[in-house]
Amino acid sequence: MVCLLKTSQSLFTSIILISSSPVFAAKRALQPLPLSRNDRWIVDANNTHVPFVGVNWPGAAGTMLPEGLGYQSIANIVQKISETGFNAVRLTFAIEMVDDILDHGGDVSLSGTLTRSLGQTNGTTMLGKIISNNPQFTASTTRLQITDAVALELAAQNIYLHYDNHVSNATWCCSLSDGNSWFGDTYFDTTKWIRGLSYMAAHGKANWPTFSSMGLRNELRLSTTGASTLQPYTWSTWKTYMTEAASAVYAANPDILIFFSGLDSDFNIEPAVGGSTLLDPAFSFNVASYEWSNKFVFEMHEYDESISGSCTIYKTILNSFGADATTKTGSGTNRAPLVISEWGHDETDASDAYQSAYSICLSDFMAEMQFGWMLWVLAGSYYIRSGTQDYDETYGMVSILRPLILELTG
Repeated sequence: MVCLLKTSQSLFTSIILISSSPVFAAKRALQPLPLSRNDRWIVDANNTHVPFVGVNWPGAAGTMLPEGLGYQSIANIVQKISETGFNAVRLTFAIEMVDDILDHGGDVSLSGTLTRSLGQTNGTTMLGKIISNNPQFTASTTRLQITDAVALELAAQNIYLHYDNHVSNATWCCSLSDGNSWFGDTYFDTTKWIRGLSYMAAHGKANWPTFSSMGLRNELRLSTTGASTLQPYTWSTWKTYMTEAASAVYAANPDILIFFSGLDSDFNIEPAVGGSTLLDPAFSFNVASYEWSNKFVFEMHEYDESISGSCTIYKTILNSFGADATTKTGSGTNRAPLVISEWGHDETDASDAYQSAYSICLSDFMAEMQFGWMLWVLAGSYYIRSGTQDYDETYGMVSILRPLILELTG
């Protein structure tokens, strides 16, 4: 397989405009931290609008390592991210890593995590590949030290680090039965989740120079596990835990933006945008009442590749689920920045998904509304996904069969 990045003309144009602007010139002088919210905009330390344009780099699955290091060095990967014009990386992590550090005797070594996930033979082979590409590591380098190395390289190449809590139990996300779906689910211990967010917010503050933001939880959704501790699937439950987590993150690191996802795998944020919902009369949400209100950002995911026909109708549907976050007005509403933190499609040569109504309409809408966005996904493969080792990622924008190549097409 050869995975190439393909975008619609409007999105291609937006990348080029960003990468060629004075702010993002060669060895770009990244807009100064900390970032904040000013009404609908993400702004820098000088209150200047920041166009948040990024790519997802997975690191929350079984090994809890950033993907792809067996094929490329961290420096090479980040260089290609930078050359393409992205100014942010959404790096995902699992709460399980923090639980290991705090409860289970300390972080796990590179050798240990690969052996545990891939088996002795394949783990040893992958260990050799990672160290060959990244000779600064050894078998005893820990997972968090590797994350630190990624963070430092992102900073060296002037790219913001957005750190996203993808799951609690390190596994491929997301199903309704994986135990990571909702507050109190099989693996979703809310106390350890908030502790993990706080721990990583503080660690990032001390160690990651371009740490700009944190996502509280990826794709909250209905759970079918029937876990005895599972909380009601309501917006009131969402408010209780998300605001508690945001306050913990803010206490640990008051500089970073805090991204709030919604329900239904983060497709629905409208009740939070509007501040209330008839589906849960007890729910009332006012961002301005919290001390972190100037750090608040909405995030939304959109993968509806089945759409066809009118872009106007498509945009109306997205607005009805909360894409109107940046323009909403009226009493009790929460107008705020919106980042489409996941969107994407099949990138294989045989796919024409980049020419689909979904891709064209969504990219046009994001450009029109000046949303931030983060493409899914950087990696062309996974160390292991759903039990399959070296799993091929058809959404991947980089090839795993030859040196990193990125193709932008109109």
